[in-house]
Amino acid sequence: MFNHLDYDMASKKLPHLRILSSILLLAGCASEPPLPPSDSQAQVPSYRDQAVYNQPYTVKGKTYFPLLSRQGYREVGLASWYGAESGGRTANGNRFKPNGLTAAHKTLPIPSKVRVTNLANGRHIDVTVNDRGPFVDARLIDLSRGAAKRIGVNGLAQVSVEVLDAASGSN
Repeated sequence: MFNHLDYDMASKKLPHLRILSSILLLAGCASEPPLPPSDSQAQVPSYRDQAVYNQPYTVKGKTYFPLLSRQGYREVGLASWYGAESGGRTANGNRFKPNGLTAAHKTLPIPSKVRVTNLANGRHIDVTVNDRGPFVDARLIDLSRGAAKRIGVNGLAQVSVEVLDAASGSN
């Protein structure tokens, strides 16, 4: 049963409970202060002044966004080679030469000078990216037949791709 002593204890705690419930109620209504925009919320850069081959493009339903800067680019991935397309035009309008030292990359600015290193044997070659591709999942770069042959790429190979400084020809 409820006695007089219980009532006195409850009445003494009641103001504290009211304050606590008010604080909790107000805390639930409070909103977080706005955070500064993250990189993912940053405004999409303008490609307006870029050559058409350095603007976003879509192949097989997927849209690619070329990098606006090649500075510091370095990536490891699969390389393949191509050579049967002899005589066709590359993305920047050059005639494709299978025995040349060129490459295709999905997002590096065209033209870019890159060093491709075959990680299986340590051999490397400096090539000019002048085309787009490869448009096969999990492939990083397509080398011309001539470039692939020089570093021992027969089919697919794990490679490192790094941009060379345009001014000095080195990293």
